[in-house]
Amino acid sequence: MRNRFRYLCALAAGMVLSAAFSVAQTPHFEYGVDFDFRFDNREYDVSSYSRSMTVLGARVVPTVGIGIGSRNGRSSHVLMAGADVMKDFGASPIYAEMVLYYNWTQRFRKTEMSMTAGIFPRKKMNGEYSTAFFSDSLKFYDSNLEGLLLTFRRPRSYYEVGCDWMGKYGENRRERFMIFTSGNSRLTEFFKIGWSAYMYHYAGSENVMGVVDNILVNPYVSFELGKYAGMQRLSLSLGWLQSMQNDRRNVGKYVFPGGGEFVLNARHWNVGLENRLYYGSGLMPYYNSTDAIGEKYGNQLYFGDAFWRITENGSGRGIYDRLEIYYAPYIASFVQLKVAAVCHFNGGFSGWQQIVSVNFALDRQTFRKKVRR
Repeated sequence: MRNRFRYLCALAAGMVLSAAFSVAQTPHFEYGVDFDFRFDNREYDVSSYSRSMTVLGARVVPTVGIGIGSRNGRSSHVLMAGADVMKDFGASPIYAEMVLYYNWTQRFRKTEMSMTAGIFPRKKMNGEYSTAFFSDSLKFYDSNLEGLLLTFRRPRSYYEVGCDWMGKYGENRRERFMIFTSGNSRLTEFFKIGWSAYMYHYAGSENVMGVVDNILVNPYVSFELGKYAGMQRLSLSLGWLQSMQNDRRNVGKYVFPGGGEFVLNARHWNVGLENRLYYGSGLMPYYNSTDAIGEKYGNQLYFGDAFWRITENGSGRGIYDRLEIYYAPYIASFVQLKVAAVCHFNGGFSGWQQIVSVNFALDRQTFRKKVRR
């Protein structure tokens, strides 16, 4: 009986391996390189929302790995490793972080599903998030996620959900993690609905007690009118930003700041304008609060631009307007250049930025497409 069981197990294993090898191609070499340069001069002295400074630096992320695809082209498995090397100009050390992730992509008729796990670039997130969620500073200085990302892409829809583990519980290190999601669906040629949201858990450490929950949800509708106006892009979006926050130790109950957001995007001849107008209460009520040892929550609790406090003390209701004017000429499909001016208004003028950014991104798939052309 035991020998028969072993024979059946061996036969089943052989059938599985045979099926796998019948659909799998020979492993092939994968590579990628991503370069970012950013000059961002911030002049905020007219207000106290954030300090004036200049962000000036560059990073390069070379990766290599191995890929295996199915013969029918519906499935692929890729394992990548590399380094994120960043230099903040004028600061002494060069910062380096490991990049290590696995990606599985599967196509089911009109749906393409992708799973990425490990330490991977934040750029793999393709959802539409307001600047209330993630600031430019966060994207530049914290450019990688440590966790899992699932994406689903269809001809008229895109959805993603992921988890970023930011801190492991330790003696002086807080336990921190974020679960985020975004998605949109185009119902007609010019109308789509969507959402973005996150749940951020900002817990304590062995030496600091306390937990703060920070939840932000943003449903919206969008009208894409560029095709009808003869422009590269013309879109109008109406959304609602609703936050739910609880400082369990110091407050003990949830607060619910929120408000409406109107976004105008216009672009023609590679010259663009993006205007975000928000009216409501400040989305960062605990920004200036402190923990049990007197450290301010600040940007450890909130990841959007500090102007989303709406008022300088973070209380009450008001208007925040973010106006960006930019020029983004076409150079190549793998190169992006952008020159921009960004002005912030919280009732009155709160400061502005002058930005020049360059991105070069090339991987094996992109290169092969260029060679075929």
